[in-house]
Amino acid sequence: MSKIIVAIDSFKGCLTSAEANRAAAEGILAHKPDAEIITIPVSDGGEGWLDAFQAAVGGHLVDINVNDPLMRPILAQYLIHDDTAVIEIARASGLTLLNPKERNPMMTTSYGTGQLVVDAVRRGGRHIIVGLGGSATSDCGIGMLQAVIDGFVPRGSWGDVHALEEVRFTIATDVRNPLCGEKGAAHVFAPQKGATPEMVVELDERARQFAEKSALRFGYDRQEVPGAGAAGGLGYAFLQYMNADCRSGIDLLLDAVCFEELLKDASLVITGEGSADKQTLMGKVPFGILQKAKPFHVPVILIAGRISDKQQLLDAGFSSLECINPPDISIDEALKPEVAKRNIAILMQKVVS
Repeated sequence: MSKIIVAIDSFKGCLTSAEANRAAAEGILAHKPDAEIITIPVSDGGEGWLDAFQAAVGGHLVDINVNDPLMRPILAQYLIHDDTAVIEIARASGLTLLNPKERNPMMTTSYGTGQLVVDAVRRGGRHIIVGLGGSATSDCGIGMLQAVIDGFVPRGSWGDVHALEEVRFTIATDVRNPLCGEKGAAHVFAPQKGATPEMVVELDERARQFAEKSALRFGYDRQEVPGAGAAGGLGYAFLQYMNADCRSGIDLLLDAVCFEELLKDASLVITGEGSADKQTLMGKVPFGILQKAKPFHVPVILIAGRISDKQQLLDAGFSSLECINPPDISIDEALKPEVAKRNIAILMQKVVS
């Protein structure tokens, strides 16, 4: 009997990771009913992070009233398991919380993420894992820090958050960008959050000034640390002010599910994402899975709704690349959840035959 691991990332705007996994499992079982299939919901720290972590370690979701990126009241959630809390910043500070006309990183704030941090610490969280992805902000985490100060030290200053001294922070992201400059948070990510070219220049200058002032206060400067530019500079705030560790989101998750143990007697791994290209090799979910599988010599098949840069992906070590969509399908049709599920199931019958 063959053991097949299925760990497919969400197809954004179409299927969650769990839905894609389920469709693949059904397709495999239709052709190989005796196969042992292990499905693992996955995320790199963005969409689906909470769901994937809860599936991995258990725990329960905590509902809390916070402020969205425009400071409007919303209900958000985070996960708590023993003394570990897991936060998906998009739940409080995400781009999907705004309609297109509301997107303006000059106006948006990460304050709601700070409210999640405060509540998690008050409930006994001593290790806070923060998934950085899908943010609507480019405020260098100043909003988050203000919420923490408001929560613990109402009359204090940036360096006086003593309530956090015994709390360990880990940020999870596949972004390696620094805070400032051409490869920084503003230049690379702010345009997709609604920034004009003029806004990008101003946001980058704001970030530079904030980092300079922060370096003078602390005596060290982490604006160049890989990941500082994640989530509009939230990565920097956690690195500089919370002394956070920065980890690959998918590595954190795979460690939590003891992925290497699962690989020891596996015959095949199937992973995937909505669109696969050379950016996949920059730390995204399928590449993280491939890196874990390589030492065990387990073949890894990559499936996606759209595939480009095929040779680079094959050279990286994927055993094969499979597009779930027939060549004549329209984008609108391909993005229908039921169509995508059916196409994944059909593809699986071909892949395992």
